[in-house]
Amino acid sequence: MLVLSLAACDAAGTDRDGTGDASSASPSSSPSPTPTVDPAAYRQALDTALSPLDSSLRAVDRAREGGALNEALGRASAAATDAATALETARTPDDAVVENTGLASSLRDLSRSLDDARADRGRCATSPRVELGGAGSLTSVRDVGARLEALGYPVHLTLPRTEKPKHRRLGNGTMVKDSRRSGLGRLTIDNGTSSDAVVSLTRGKKPAFTVYVRKGTSATVRRVEDGSYTVYFTSGEDWNAAKKSFTRECSFQKFDDEAGFRTVSVTGGTQYTVLTFSLAKTVGGNATTTEVPADEFPS
Repeated sequence: MLVLSLAACDAAGTDRDGTGDASSASPSSSPSPTPTVDPAAYRQALDTALSPLDSSLRAVDRAREGGALNEALGRASAAATDAATALETARTPDDAVVENTGLASSLRDLSRSLDDARADRGRCATSPRVELGGAGSLTSVRDVGARLEALGYPVHLTLPRTEKPKHRRLGNGTMVKDSRRSGLGRLTIDNGTSSDAVVSLTRGKKPAFTVYVRKGTSATVRRVEDGSYTVYFTSGEDWNAAKKSFTRECSFQKFDDEAGFRTVSVTGGTQYTVLTFSLAKTVGGNATTTEVPADEFPS
C-alpha cells in the first residue's frame, strides 16, 4: 500500500521541524473545457433557417416584372428577416460565432434591400433587378457565406439575379406624344441641366404634345396652337419608352405660370407667340417651378 504523507511547508519550502528535506505534493487539475456545439447540429440549424429564404429568393428569380415581382420581393424580404432572427438565436460552434453574427446582420440588410426594390416609385420606371444590383447587402451575404463554407458550414442560399443599369435615350427633339398641331406659336426648351428631360404641355389634364430634350441642348416645337398650357417636365436617366418614364434619378415638376400662345392679325401680317423656357435654374430667372407627385405628370 502506497501512503502519501503531506507535510505542511513554509514559503521557503522547509518542513516545520527544519530538516528541509520534506517534499510536498498536491493534486493538479485543470478546468474541463466548455463543451462546444456539435458542428452537425449547427449545419442543420443553418439549413433550417435559410431554406424558406432560399425558396423565396428562387421565386423572385421566376417572377415577371410588375405586380408579381413586387409580391415576390415582399415575401423574400420577410423571409430574410425571419432567417436573421433564427440565426441570432442559434447555438453556434466557437469557430463560427463571428461569421454567424455577420450573416444574420447581412440578412437584415438584404431584407431592407428587397423591400426598397419593390417600393412604389410612381411613374419612375425603376427596375427592381437593377436596384438590387446596386445593393451592397448581396455582396455582404455572398462574402460571409463563403467564409462559413470555408469553415465547413455550407450556406445553401440562391441569391437573386440582378441587372446592370441601362442608358436608353431618345434623340433630341423626339416627340414622345403629339397631337395635330396647326398653330403658328413656337416653343424653345433650353435644357442646361445635367439630366435629359421630357417636357409636356397640357390643356386641362390632356397633353397637347410631349418632347424629349437631351441634357445640354435645346429643342424647338413649332406650330403650337393658341391657348394657355400648363408646362410639366420630368428629368432623370435611362428612358423607358414603354412606360414613358425615366428609370433612375427621377424628378417631376411643373412651371407655376402657364404658357400662353396667341395669334393676332396686325398691319402688314400676323403676330404670334414665341416662347423660350429654360429648365436650369438661373439667377434672375422669372419662371418658378414646383415639385409635383409622379402620378400628376401627364401620360
